[in-house]
Parts: sequence; C-alpha cells; structure tokens
Amino acid sequence: MTDTAAAAPVRPGYRYYVLAVLILVYMLNFLDRQIIGILGPRLIEEFGLTDREFGLLGGIAFASVYSTLALPLAWLADRYSRVWIMTGALTVWSGFTALCGVAGSYGQLFLFRMGVGVGEAGGVAPAYSLIADYFPPNQRGRALAGFAFGIPLGMAAGTLVGGLLAAQFGWRVAFIVVGLLGLLLAPLLRLTVRDPERGATDKPKAVIADASLASPVAVRPSAAIGRLAAYIMFGLSAGFMALAALNHFAGLALGDARVLGFGGLLALVIGISLMIAQVVASAVMPKKSFWLLSLGAASSSVCGYGVAGWLPTFFIRSFDLTLTQISWYYAGIVLIGGTLGIWLGGMIADKLAKRGKGAYPLTPAIAFLISAPLFIAAMNSPWLIGLVLPGGGSKLQQLTLAFLIFIVPTGLNLAWLGPITAAVQHLVAAPMRSTASALFLLINNLLGIAVGFYYFGWMSDLLAPRFGDESLRWAIYTGMGFYLLAAFLLIGASRTLKKDWVD
Repeated sequence: MTDTAAAAPVRPGYRYYVLAVLILVYMLNFLDRQIIGILGPRLIEEFGLTDREFGLLGGIAFASVYSTLALPLAWLADRYSRVWIMTGALTVWSGFTALCGVAGSYGQLFLFRMGVGVGEAGGVAPAYSLIADYFPPNQRGRALAGFAFGIPLGMAAGTLVGGLLAAQFGWRVAFIVVGLLGLLLAPLLRLTVRDPERGATDKPKAVIADASLASPVAVRPSAAIGRLAAYIMFGLSAGFMALAALNHFAGLALGDARVLGFGGLLALVIGISLMIAQVVASAVMPKKSFWLLSLGAASSSVCGYGVAGWLPTFFIRSFDLTLTQISWYYAGIVLIGGTLGIWLGGMIADKLAKRGKGAYPLTPAIAFLISAPLFIAAMNSPWLIGLVLPGGGSKLQQLTLAFLIFIVPTGLNLAWLGPITAAVQHLVAAPMRSTASALFLLINNLLGIAVGFYYFGWMSDLLAPRFGDESLRWAIYTGMGFYLLAAFLLIGASRTLKKDWVD
C-alpha cells in the first residue's frame, strides 16, 4: 500500500526536494540522538552520575529499543507507506526528546531516552529505501552521501543549539525546544513527500532475476505460529534480562509499572524482530559482503559514536573550555569536517566504483587507517606545538591547531556512510531494501551506539585511579583500535562485493 500518487513520473527537481526533506528529518534524528553528548556534563552534575552510568544513558538506553524495533518497522516499510511510517517515527522520537526535559530522576530520563530510540527506529531504513527508489544506481552513492549530511548537520546543530540553550536557560529547555522542532516538521514530511513505486529506478531485469529475494519465504501458518511463540519466549528471557540490567545499572525498581511495561514490549519486539531477521538473513546470510560491511561499519561506529558523545566532556576536562565555548568549537569541527568527509567519500567511491565495486568498502577502509593517528594528534596539540615553540605555545594556538587537525579525522570517520549504505542497497532486490538496511543498522547500532557510548565511560572509570581527570583521554586512545579493526573488515569486503552485487 503506497500513496495514490506513487506511480506519477518523478521530476528531477522534486527528487532533490524529497532528498532535502529527508536530510532535514535525518538532521533532527541525529540532533535528538546526540544532544545528550553536549548536555552530558550538566546531566552528570545534576544526577551525580559516574562516567559508566552516563555511558549507559547515552548508549544502551537508546540502542536497546532502537536496534530491535528497527526490523519490524522496516518490514512494514517494505509493504506499506514508508512516508507514513517515517512521519509517525518522527513524531514519537521528537515527543520523547521533549519529555526528557521534564525528567525528575535518572530512571525517568533513562526511560525517556528509550522512547527516543523507539521513534528513531523507524526513521532511517525507510529513508534509505525511498532514496534508492528516487535515484538511479549510478547516483545512489552520492544521494545517500547527501542524505548522510543529516549526521554532521544534526550533530553540529545539537551541539550548538543544545549547548547554547543549556548554558543560557538550562538543559531542560534544550531538550524541550529540539523536541518541538521535530513535531513541527512531521506534517511537512507527510503532506509533501510521495511514496514512489518500488524499484522504479532499477533495471527491470534485476528485479525479475532476483525475484526469489523479493517475496517473503512461504511458511505454513502452524509453523509460523510455533516459530513466533519460540521467538517470543526467547524475547521474554531477553526482556527480563534487560529488566535485571535496568535494576542493577539504572536503579529502576523491577515492580515499577513502567519498567514492567518496557520489559513486555521489548520481549514482544525481540521475538518479532528475530522472526523477521530470519527471513531477511536467508537472503543475505550466504553473502560474506553483508557481514563484512556490517561488522566493519559497526566497528567504526563503536569509536565514531563513542568519541562524538564524549568529546564535549573531554574538552571541558582536558582543554578547560566552558559549555558555550564547546558549543561553537565542536559544532564547527563536526559541520566542516563531517560534510566534507561524507560528500568526498560518496563522490570518490562512485567514481572509483566504475573500475570495480570493491571501491565502495575500500574507500572508507583507507579513511579509517588515517583517522586513528590524527585523532590522537589532535588531542595532543600542546605537545605538537611544543616541538616548535617552547612551552607549548598559547592556549589559542593549541586550540586552533587542534581544531584544524580534528576536522580531518572527523570527516574521514564519516566517509563510510555513502559508500557502505549504497553497497548494502545492492545486496538484495528492491522489495527487501528497507528490511535489509534495518538488519545492517541492527548490527551497526547494537555495537556502535550501545557498546561505543558505554565503552568510553566504562574505560574512563576504569582508568580514573591512575590518570584522574585525564582518564577520558586515555579511554579514547584505547578506542582507536576499533578503526583498525573496521579497516581490516572492509578490505575483506572489497574482495567479495563484486560476487554478491545485485544491479
């Protein structure tokens, strides 16, 4: 079921209008997701949190539902209106972002961040599928890279707007204002974006040749019911394990109706997600490229999400900046570096892919190998200046050098988004793209967000007895190893992608 205008010819100008609206939605997606990073120092102070507890708030609270709910929502997006699903998702995550501003305890804020994850689960995979149906294959790398501009734009806006609002009016106002922005955008998305015909820009023979991947696997009703029951039982176990984790880490009472409600919902979602994942996995399981791309992107995201979430706190502790100064400083780094890196990554990969499909994963692999040492160099700008100027130069010189260096790895860190997401779109036929993307995002986000954000907080607490206020610096150093692992996996994908490619 799609919109009635779905089959109408698409004008080039309208195609780019749709991309612009989707970028704006994605921008709010990351604004609401990442605003917690710039507000971290205030939240840690307000609720008396350790770095590990804040890592849970920024990671598992969001990723636990974001990752699992993405699959059933993407399954629906492959069958019903993607625009309706994205509109509902935008409304939900924006509403819960606003609710974060009225949280009275760490436990309430934890649950509201879960609500943000529920909404954002339906915001990305359907957008990938829409873009693939609006842009032909030879333009998808650049189009998806353009869509990925929402990441640095959202991160920069979240850092700048969230930080300035928090500095002037408090962190609660920051959450409420950015949440209301999303609620205002939802009607524009629904009323002006059409859901196009699926596979409209693909080669006709590709859909026919891969028709076996386009239809759900036939399953007898009795077998389906039994399988779903088994998955829900597994989901119940996972749900109660999540409840125990909430009780241990977040201090939420197991008897709290809200917590029990979350456990039941999470159990059902996990059960349904596993059933859907099995159908999708049957199409991608034999393809080594899918797992190499997914695990490679996930390894980079452990560091990418973690560093993005913790750098504002690092700047306060190690660079002695105020919240207002960080808002302008880090927003500039993300905006300049992120937009350049994403666009160049998509453009270079599209051009090199004319010689071989392996260029899509190989381009970001090289970027990650360069990123790791540059991040470390940027964090040690006083030492670098000290090699030339006695005493390490002035604070302004140190900050200027750090800013210029940080731009480069920040861009390289995001260069994978266009090439890798474009490659994933070509591993299955058009009718399964949303769900395949959601399975990719499930792997990427469970490791990237849940593990990444938590890892740096946990490692910082672990190193604190030895390094004190500089423990976060050393925690970030250790995380650079994930970039090296990502590069290794993506180099492997560059060798298998041609075989698994679907035109």
